Amino acid sequence: MISCGEPSGDLYAGALVAALRRREPDLEVFGLGGERLKAAGAELVADFHGLSVTGLTEALAVLPRSWRMLRLLTEAARTRKPDALVVIDYPDFNFRLMRAIKGLGVPVIYYVSPQLWAWRAGRMKTMKRFVDRVLPIFPFEEALYQQAGVAVRFVGHPLIELIAPVPSREVLIQRWNLDPALPVVALLPGSRINELERLAPVMAAALPMIVARVPEAQFVVAQAPNLSNHWFEGFGIPGVTLRMVKGQADEVLHASDTVITASGTATVQTALHDKPMVVLYKLSPMTYRLGRRLALVDTYAMVNLIAGQRVVRELIQDDCTPEAVAAETIRILTDRAYRQQMVDELAEVRRRLGGAGASERAAEAVLDVVHSAHAP
Repeated sequence: MISCGEPSGDLYAGALVAALRRREPDLEVFGLGGERLKAAGAELVADFHGLSVTGLTEALAVLPRSWRMLRLLTEAARTRKPDALVVIDYPDFNFRLMRAIKGLGVPVIYYVSPQLWAWRAGRMKTMKRFVDRVLPIFPFEEALYQQAGVAVRFVGHPLIELIAPVPSREVLIQRWNLDPALPVVALLPGSRINELERLAPVMAAALPMIVARVPEAQFVVAQAPNLSNHWFEGFGIPGVTLRMVKGQADEVLHASDTVITASGTATVQTALHDKPMVVLYKLSPMTYRLGRRLALVDTYAMVNLIAGQRVVRELIQDDCTPEAVAAETIRILTDRAYRQQMVDELAEVRRRLGGAGASERAAEAVLDVVHSAHAP
């Protein structure tokens, strides 16, 4: 049984199931996920679309549906008696689910472990009580679980192997009818509706300011495949050369010179393409105030956390303005030394993520737990 609640987790879940089936071809998988998990051959008891939001207050709106999904999945586990539950990130839901499923005597593996080092560190006690094995994707997380006495194995970041080969920049630029001699700025406004509602207007308002200083700049928006076109209508700005590309984030990043991105997995994906970036993070005022009291770190961008220093500029909450976005983007486009330093430091981030094969290592660890549970 697998549970993932957002697009990045769905991507990792699909790759994990493929790796599991290479070892156990007759494996049956069911649970909560999306298109990638389903395409890998899993049976979706529930679809996560509409459940994924950022923030504490935002989560209240989807709480009734979350409880329905929780009851549905628990009943499915009670009926089908899985050999293991693999939960992927999405802790607010998966913590409740793993408590229920563990109570049925099912071993629990946590893949892409929750960011306990960032906030609500007390959740480590819950992990120790209900999780049989933790499979973190960031190297610094392994020691935290070891110190807490939680069984852990660092497997590396699955994105390294999931970035598929893409056409050359020249081919992509021609496909999108852009000028190959001019700079391209990629825009990644996020994959969650509430994230998009807050960040897309800021990005869009920054574009004329960027063009005013760098008239040759061209823009490409990476549109998450699960989002309809109407969420992106604000990017249609007279005098701004812009293309919308759906479901091809790696292509957009590969063809870009600079990236404006929402915080989250996209920052790691951008780093893996060696692209300098500015990171945006904005929540509702109440969520942000509550979150700041619980936070254990003063940086949000994953690449900065991995690096242990501020490699890229983060524009957080009140600092996330069109003017600030434009100023940082212009600096990256025009200050060659500043840009190169960022690229060099992002290369170190990529090195720390480990080599390819994370999904294979995760599959091996999952089956180790299953086989140990059935050992005489």
